[in-house]
Amino acid sequence: MSLLHPLQLGPLKLKNAVFMAPLTRCRADNPERLPTALHQEYYAQRATAGLLISEGLPISDRAGGYLFVPGIYTPAQVEAWKAVTTAVKAKGGHFFAQIWHVGRVSHPDLMNGQALLAPSAIATGSKSRTYEGLKLSPVPKAMDQEDIQTVIAQFKQAAANALAAGFDGVELHTSNGYLFHQFFANSANQRQDEYGGSIPNRARFLFEVLEAVQEVCPLERVGLRFNPMLDGHIGIEVDEETIPFFDYLLDKLNDYPLAYVHLTRPGQAFAHRQLAQKEKDPNLFIQDVIGHYRQIYKGVLVANGGYTAQTAQEELAQNRADAIAFGKAFIANPDLVQRMEQNAAWAPWNPNTFYTQGPEGYTDYPFLSEG
Repeated sequence: MSLLHPLQLGPLKLKNAVFMAPLTRCRADNPERLPTALHQEYYAQRATAGLLISEGLPISDRAGGYLFVPGIYTPAQVEAWKAVTTAVKAKGGHFFAQIWHVGRVSHPDLMNGQALLAPSAIATGSKSRTYEGLKLSPVPKAMDQEDIQTVIAQFKQAAANALAAGFDGVELHTSNGYLFHQFFANSANQRQDEYGGSIPNRARFLFEVLEAVQEVCPLERVGLRFNPMLDGHIGIEVDEETIPFFDYLLDKLNDYPLAYVHLTRPGQAFAHRQLAQKEKDPNLFIQDVIGHYRQIYKGVLVANGGYTAQTAQEELAQNRADAIAFGKAFIANPDLVQRMEQNAAWAPWNPNTFYTQGPEGYTDYPFLSEG
């Protein structure tokens, strides 16, 4: 397998196995949370990727946790995304929308004063950036049955909206401590009903969302993203059931004809720092997340997490993954694929402009052809 050779992804023939990972960039600086001409330029610049995955798009006005993030839940947002997907397709690109609910990782100021929603009434202990500065995320409302069914319906509608906007498919953001991950983790889910307690119960919400989404979007156009070893971040803790939970989840997903599963691997230094800080049993952690789940999940596996061109190619050559997703490298290198083809150096990124507004650090990184 080669990073730069075509990849069949369900009905889509991708130009290569280089994916652009979803990246929150905070450029929707308008009250309607619409993507703008700046988004058109940004994504079209990077359309040589085999697959672009959008920044996380909140599925409702109660689903977002960050300022200036565009949504996918209003007709105006859908219409605005059409211009972005058209710009990407004009460059021959393929594009998935990552659809998102942050759960308790937010503040009521960001959702018109509405209470945060989560599996259980447990706060993250972290702060959210609001228009008035950082504020502690409050204790969320434990979702009742009506809340759960409402959010499932919102994911279904968001998937339909994404296809209507011209996206080729959707990625469910089931990772990084947000709503799905909150259902998965004992540290965030202490429910006593069918959505809590046992491993199958804590996975139930995800599978009910998948069942709903497939009514409007074929599962071969649906990807899922996981970060199994996330620990000590926004209230998510690894425990003795974490590995058994994700082993169960990834095995059960073999029954669903998904486009792909997208896994984040922990960096070695990060994993060791976690263990040193937490003083947890090392047996609670999987150091080689990609290798471990390659043995369990039989579908298309996308790996993410600090890859270089060389280590990415090695991962594919050893059949440990089918595609590699790059995040910060794509921020600073809109022509990342061309740089790989020419074995050219990668430009460095500027973290100070990751989450600012405007074109600086967004659409002004140079191409090789510009010197």
